[in-house]
Amino acid sequence: MSLTSVLFSLADRIAPPRTAHAHCDLPCGIYDPAQARIEAESVKACMEKFNASDDPVFRQRAIMIKEERAELVKHHLWVLWTDYFKPEHAERFPELHELVWTTTKAAGESKKTCDVAVADKLLAGIAEIDRIFKETKKA
Repeated sequence: MSLTSVLFSLADRIAPPRTAHAHCDLPCGIYDPAQARIEAESVKACMEKFNASDDPVFRQRAIMIKEERAELVKHHLWVLWTDYFKPEHAERFPELHELVWTTTKAAGESKKTCDVAVADKLLAGIAEIDRIFKETKKA
């Protein structure tokens, strides 16, 4: 180990800790409802392909992919809810809590069905979350 590395290591140990301030985990720009929307579009496409096929193997694969994608929708929505949206957003948009909850529930419901109307409901919820998200970015 060089003398420089030892000195930097020692300085890191005795220097006071630095505090970072950010709205979210990292400087903004890493979160976007588009991730949930893309996965929800895949959910809908899998439902459509399932409904259009008579091949049992193909249909089983479509269900497996649909369920994986629906779980990813839930993940992306919860990341937005827990890591991006803050109390001031919920105050400004009082419908936000119910909207995220019902949209996440729609993602879960889409795992249990191949009814495209459920996927449409999911996509509509994500579109509304995206609208609010964009409004919060303006502030």
